Amino acid sequence: MPTRLVHLVWDANDPAALARLWASALGWVIADEDEDEVDIWPEGFSYPDPAAVPLVFVPVPEPKAVKNRVHLDLASNSLEHQANLVARLRDLGASPVDIGQGEVPWVVLADPEGNEFCVLEPRDMYAGTGPVAAILTDCADPAAVGRFWAEAAGYPVGYAEDHITGLRAPSGVGPYLEFLRVPDAKTVKDRLHLDVAPYSGEDPAAEVARLRALGAVPADVGQGDVNWTVLADPEGNEFCVLSPR
Repeated sequence: MPTRLVHLVWDANDPAALARLWASALGWVIADEDEDEVDIWPEGFSYPDPAAVPLVFVPVPEPKAVKNRVHLDLASNSLEHQANLVARLRDLGASPVDIGQGEVPWVVLADPEGNEFCVLEPRDMYAGTGPVAAILTDCADPAAVGRFWAEAAGYPVGYAEDHITGLRAPSGVGPYLEFLRVPDAKTVKDRLHLDVAPYSGEDPAAEVARLRALGAVPADVGQGDVNWTVLADPEGNEFCVLSPR
């Protein structure tokens, strides 16, 4: 069996504070907390399950320096819900941000550490995703990166247009993974990254070899001696291959 998507990891200067904000924003709960990480997911969630992608906040000393290449799109079910969600997020500490979006029907905000995210207007395709409509990654070649992540995450390609490719779990639940064409090149380590893991009983070394054959390369983000493998996808976006689960 291939690897599957299990987490979205979030670099944070204050993981506990940022995790609590995002738990409140999404209506999720703190699932685990220690000095190395804080995990949030929906109440009653059975890990790992494609119905949601848990957020894992880890401490880093460096502040955010450039626009993130990975961000969340939040779902709404009506214009009133969108407006109320934006208001609640601003009460929690988010603020409007201009990333050159111009006049659009969605609202671009940033959390207190500057991480951009979007609150979408109602869209039928995101009905049933839960509060996170999509995890979106900037890239130069959406089709190629999408094909790679279909293999890494275990999510088939659901749609592919010139500017965007979208994947979703085979069961048709949870958020989409989307890859959006942008002109900007990657310049620094991604502040948000995906984690994948083999299924229980599978060989992680074999899965690392499989992903390398698909175009992934080893990446050094200062991880030192750890029991997981850090790779980068064909456009340099870092991700981790964890132990089987």
